[in-house]
Amino acid sequence: MNPRENGSGAQTTTPSGSQAGTEAMPRETAAALRGQLRGKLCLPDEQGYDEARTLWNAMIDRRPAAVVRAAGAADVRRAVGLASELALALAVRGGGHNIAGNACCDGGLMIDLSPMKSVRVDPFARVARVEPGVTLGELDAETQAFGLATPVGINSTTGVAGLTLGGGFGWISRKYGLTVDNLLSVDLVTADGALLHASADENPELFWAVRGGGGNFGVATSFEYRLHPVGPEVLAGLVVHPLSRAREVLDGYRRLAAGAPDELTCWVVMRKAPPLPFIPPEAHGTDILALAMCWIGAPEAGEAAVAPLRALGTPLAEHVGRMPFVAWQRVFDPLLAPGARNYWKSHDLLALPDGAIDVLLDHAGRLPSPECEVFIAHLGGAVNRVAVEATAYPHRNVQFVVNVHTRWTDPADDVRCIAWARALFDAVAPHATGGVYVNFMPLDEAHRVEGGAYGPNYGRLARIKARYDPGNLFHLNQNIQPAS
Repeated sequence: MNPRENGSGAQTTTPSGSQAGTEAMPRETAAALRGQLRGKLCLPDEQGYDEARTLWNAMIDRRPAAVVRAAGAADVRRAVGLASELALALAVRGGGHNIAGNACCDGGLMIDLSPMKSVRVDPFARVARVEPGVTLGELDAETQAFGLATPVGINSTTGVAGLTLGGGFGWISRKYGLTVDNLLSVDLVTADGALLHASADENPELFWAVRGGGGNFGVATSFEYRLHPVGPEVLAGLVVHPLSRAREVLDGYRRLAAGAPDELTCWVVMRKAPPLPFIPPEAHGTDILALAMCWIGAPEAGEAAVAPLRALGTPLAEHVGRMPFVAWQRVFDPLLAPGARNYWKSHDLLALPDGAIDVLLDHAGRLPSPECEVFIAHLGGAVNRVAVEATAYPHRNVQFVVNVHTRWTDPADDVRCIAWARALFDAVAPHATGGVYVNFMPLDEAHRVEGGAYGPNYGRLARIKARYDPGNLFHLNQNIQPAS
């Protein structure tokens, strides 16, 4: 059943049982499927059902007719085949966040890939083969044992599968590119139930499409990544400023970011100060701007590289030093813990002009809840040295991504918090490209998929969609319509 938006902008679903498609799965069908699976089938009121259907974003509360907790590709094939045969809505959950909430559905079939946790690292070939239920922290734990990494996101709890299929960027992307730029192959169950291997040499059009095209083309059951020497220690940390001095800091930041070497990445976070031990207690809960920096180059060059950023303004506090890369990857985890209500809005920017800074600072000084924050992601570098048409992800000229993380706990605050996010988004729009990173899009932004998420690559994606999923079985996503 298709979700709809209520008057407040909150993401809701039609109550179970109110129209066709929400009834329970027939007993004989469920019994037959259960007998075929290596993993588990969870029906409503059975053990594991609520765990499987509960998503990271607490705004999403849906009840599928059944959940297949897949143990491998064979389970995925059986689930996809059943959904196609019975014309069931099909939702696919990986291992992580899924801000839009499309990983669960009302009345249909949900495939939960989170039990598929295998990570195999070949340190000699510098390749990792990874199943779709793996989180970034689990991947890093294996690769960093050999001093290797592939570019992923900045939260260890993020799922590898969704991040990869949407593009993927984080602390080492300016040096080594997007996650999809390091994807060597993917195994995918397509709408006809086939298991295909896609790479530069095998099914190359499908391989092009899954590098940024999201879950539109099938269910990924395995990823193969190129690895690079990183760490195991990096020079990283936070420099915290009062928001009242943020304009001065941002003026210097944009100048330094423009000339930064690829080994240096610095993101900006504007929020209420968390109670970190290095921040003075009297500053806890006040409005701050934090520079989050990471240097992955030669250690002896790191101090000189980050010194100009540390010298900006007069900080409240700082904590910068050598630390394990896996520890740095977990720094922001407490700020994105599960169980909160989440609504995000995002823009791509080529620069940080004065007008954009004015808007960001104005709204950052009026956060609607203590958990809200505004991130400015620092891109450029290797990300921008790839042609627009090389992968489905097209945003190869972007220098910064502004992501509005609106988070709160009380449903009574839905209207106020969502209105704040939308107002900030609208005010930044004149300074943005119009593009958007597909993994940062909420449920109500279907209108941005064609022009905003994919732009010049949308037509090719629609043609590939028509070839591999002409009936749009995989539509619970930021959907690419099959070309007619």
